Order: sequence, then structure tokens, then C-alpha cells
Amino acid sequence: MKNTALTTTHESLGAKMVPFAGYNMPVSYEGVNAEHETVRKSVGVFDVSHMGEFLISGPTALDLIQKVSSNDATKLTIGRAQYSCLPNETGGIVDDLIIYKIKEEQYLLVVNASNIEKDWNHISSYNDEFKADMKNISEGYSLLAIQGPKAVEAMQSLTSVNLADIKFYHFEVADFAGIDNVIISATGYTGSGGFEIYCKNDEVKQIWDKVFEAGADFGIKPIGLAARDTLRLEMGYCLYGNDIDDNTSPLEAGLGWVTKFNKDFVNSVALEKEKQHGPKRKLVAFELDERGIPRHGYDIVDGNGKTIGVVTSGTMSPSMGTGIGLGYVPPIFSDVGSKINIQIRKNAVPATIVKLPFYKK
Repeated sequence: MKNTALTTTHESLGAKMVPFAGYNMPVSYEGVNAEHETVRKSVGVFDVSHMGEFLISGPTALDLIQKVSSNDATKLTIGRAQYSCLPNETGGIVDDLIIYKIKEEQYLLVVNASNIEKDWNHISSYNDEFKADMKNISEGYSLLAIQGPKAVEAMQSLTSVNLADIKFYHFEVADFAGIDNVIISATGYTGSGGFEIYCKNDEVKQIWDKVFEAGADFGIKPIGLAARDTLRLEMGYCLYGNDIDDNTSPLEAGLGWVTKFNKDFVNSVALEKEKQHGPKRKLVAFELDERGIPRHGYDIVDGNGKTIGVVTSGTMSPSMGTGIGLGYVPPIFSDVGSKINIQIRKNAVPATIVKLPFYKK
């Protein structure tokens, strides 16, 4: 089991630690609902240093990225980031990721922790043609997500750049908490605004301490992975391994907006055909009409009790107090307002297809 550079810090704060993607990670501190509310209303800090980082450089770096990713990376300029996915050769998704253009001919790819080796091998297999310079820097870097509506105000004293000027999915390489050359990125997986901070492992403890000093008057708290999951689900953001995987296509998963057919990429011909004919199932968002908690793996059934799909993510929404979830169903059941049922033990609990996000600010 690997540790992040902050593991002892989390333990000293009383975090409940669990194995996650091969790492010893904090799942909660004071409880998921309280931590969730902290991020929605003020500011919280996640240690997500288990995430993977690949640096791809050289004259053919963009060509390689264009080949392996579904989105159009030519749209990136220095200081911008882009959400994308890595399609596989059989219609599914190797991983979803964020691509940062650091400078001309240099890109940072941020991938899911559980997929680091798989992603590296997949991208490397296509690099024989392009021969871009690839470096897996995951082990040397830490990542903090400082999230919530008060993040800008709470963190402004720590940097010389105007945080309010960094637009969503843009970033600056600047000073932060007394450390130079830190990536300050206006990204995150909570839907409540804030930043992600990329730094070296030997810098992250200083940054963590100064972040909590600066945020003390704003009610800043450490947040675990359990609240990260409820926050992302309220926004309808896909979680790899639950809502998307090697057997789900980007089009089924509602990721057509990051699947651009103005270029040739892995499996693009087959995916374009799927777009023309329409996917055979769709990822939908639903709210329970009655009390209950939908869980990953529960069956979705029609009015006659026939199984039509499966719940991929589900929870009791801390913000709204209702059961919410995502799941795959045939297109005929996918329209907003359509009625389905979630099989929760012996009960078929009625639910309604809704438009994302669940949580409206």
C-alpha cells in the first residue's frame, strides 16, 4: 500500500484511512455529510495525490495526444486545460483525463490513480509511431484540490496572481504558499468552484499548512474521498470504474461533447458509426420518487418488473435529501421525465429521469 506525502498528516487529524487505488487514503474526517456541506458552502481541501501525471513533450507530442484522445487538443493554448477520454480499440474507454498545455510542445496528462499503468501502456503502444518524449512523473508529484465558493477569497493571500482572473479550465504556473512554479488550475470535480494545486512531494506539506492558515477565517476543513464522491455525483460527473469503463462508449456515457470527429483517433471510425446509428443504451440521471438509497449494481426495472439496466452510481444526496443516481438504460427510457424503477432489495422504488446536474447552485 502506497502513501501520499501527507498520509501522516491525515492520520494526525483523525482521518479514517482506507485502501484506494493502491494508496492509503483518507475517506472521511468528521463525516461525509458535514464535509460535503463544507465544500458546498465554504471551502475544503482534498489530498488527491494518488492521481497520475504524465508529461508528454517534443515536436510530435500533440500528434500523439490527438491520436489517443477523443477531444481536439489543437484547441488548447498555453494555460488552458481540457477534459477528454482515451478510447480503446473495441468501443470502450481506457480512462478519462485532463490535458494541460504547459508550453509549446509540452503537455501534462492527469489520469486516474487506478489506471496509471494501464494508461501509460496504452499511450506508449501508439508512441512507436510518433516517438514523443514521455515521462511518468506520478510518483514525484502531489495534488491538492481546494474546493468551494470561498476558495478564491481564502487563498488569494498565498499568491501574486489574481485568482479571480483564472477562468474555469484555465491555469497559471506561479508562486503559491511560498513555493515557485506551482500549477494553480481552476478545475475540480465538485461543481462548487475552486482550484487544484500541483506541486512536488517535498513542497506539499508547506503548502497544506499555509492553505489551512490562510483559510482559518473561512471555515476551511480537510475533506475525504467519500464527500468527493457525493459532490461529483450531485453534478453528474462520471467516475471511472463505475459509470465509464473499458466496455462503455463515450457516446453511451454522454461524452459526445468531448468526442470530436474532425480528426483520426483510436477507434474513431467505429465511434462515428455509433453516433450515426445512435447508441444502444444511454447513461441517465434519476431521482427516486420515494424514500430509498440507490446503490451501484442495483437493477433498473420497468413497470412490469423486467430488468432494463443497472445503477452505476447512487447515493442519498446530502444537498437535497433525496436518492439520486446514474445508470444505463435503453434509449426509449432515457428522456427527461421518463419513469423507471430501482430494485432496492425486494422493493421496486419508482424514479424519474432528470436533467443534470442534480445540484443547482
